[in-house]
Amino acid sequence: MNGNVDDIGYGKQFAAWYDRLFPKDANAVTTAETLAHLHPDPEKGTLEFGVGTGRIAVPLSQKVGRIVGIDSSPEMLALLADDPGSVDVTGVHADIRSYSDDRAYALVYAVCGVLSMLLTPEDQQKAVQRAAELLAPEGRLVIESGNRPAVEAMHEGLARTTLFTPYPEPGTGLQTHSTLPPGSDLWQCSHVWYEADGTTRVGSELARLTTPDEVDAYAVAAGLTPEARYADWQLSPYTSQYPMFLTTYRKGV
Repeated sequence: MNGNVDDIGYGKQFAAWYDRLFPKDANAVTTAETLAHLHPDPEKGTLEFGVGTGRIAVPLSQKVGRIVGIDSSPEMLALLADDPGSVDVTGVHADIRSYSDDRAYALVYAVCGVLSMLLTPEDQQKAVQRAAELLAPEGRLVIESGNRPAVEAMHEGLARTTLFTPYPEPGTGLQTHSTLPPGSDLWQCSHVWYEADGTTRVGSELARLTTPDEVDAYAVAAGLTPEARYADWQLSPYTSQYPMFLTTYRKGV
């Protein structure tokens, strides 16, 4: 049903410590609760693009039932399968630009910057097009991605900057060396994760930043209707200063 999968190697770098960077915590539950609220019809199915280790799909499945989650990383899917809470999440090794299925879904979602892992407008458009084709009539697409204006503001006109994010657990935190050359839409981040015992983990990622207007254009080209945009999973009003944005789209009858 699905052919070769172009894996960018994200899982090879981050799978072993992904759940440290993005814990399965109250924030994940909030995201799942909002997605459940946005779901038009759980009985018609749920599909996640970039399911990873199941941070969102596992708690969401407890609210809406079975979820199909696709990912290009075998390493991430292996961790998903090992999660005892994932009994209602079916992981599929596939490419979000070309995944096909024999059913249509009432909700398709891609969160935590999955769309930005595709590095050209053409590939991002393909992913949104696939999502639209996999939606049932009156279905909803939900996308959360990195907000380019906020990242540019964070750099303050500099090509490089360094950030440190402390985590709640004492002695832990994430140092990020961020590179965004002026005029470029490719954002490179090299991360150093610090454990309380003094050990570290290192990984790098490359993303293509977008604006909500750009993602809206992808959706319109795919035959979807832009519905709403927000700053976060509490559905706060969108602001260009927030590091992420959340957009929703509907498919016609």
